[in-house]
Amino acid sequence: MAGRLSQLLDPSRITLNVQSTKRTVALNEVARLLDGHPDVTNFQGFYNELLARERLDTTCLGNEIALPHGRTEHVKKIVMAVGRSPAGIHFENSNQNVRLMFVLGTPKSNPGDYLQVVSALCKIFKDPANREALLAAATPEAFVQAIVSAEEKLSAHA
Repeated sequence: MAGRLSQLLDPSRITLNVQSTKRTVALNEVARLLDGHPDVTNFQGFYNELLARERLDTTCLGNEIALPHGRTEHVKKIVMAVGRSPAGIHFENSNQNVRLMFVLGTPKSNPGDYLQVVSALCKIFKDPANREALLAAATPEAFVQAIVSAEEKLSAHA
């Protein structure tokens, strides 16, 4: 993978206070953070594929985390935006509330990068202390720092 998870994260693409508690509205709110991203060639096309994927099956991982994603020709390389919801977003297709949403766009031509990102995120989420740190981060910069710390912990055990 091109670098670590933390390199995909940009504080300007992290919102710590998602307003909506409805899944599709919240998804739009977080995905919009990627509108104008230099590696997103067609935001509307990417967003439409994200919605289509979300209709197929739930992207909830459990532990109040969801990974809405799209493999699409509308991104040049993998992109990520993050939304955190203090109230929780109801994902009716799995009947779960989600407080952390990681929206991913990945090029159709490169599924390997996507799988590495998902694998790294899942390893981080497995540790309750990491999840707590992400839920407690006071700023987008602190959120990125919590991911960096979690990655360092993982690489120390690798």
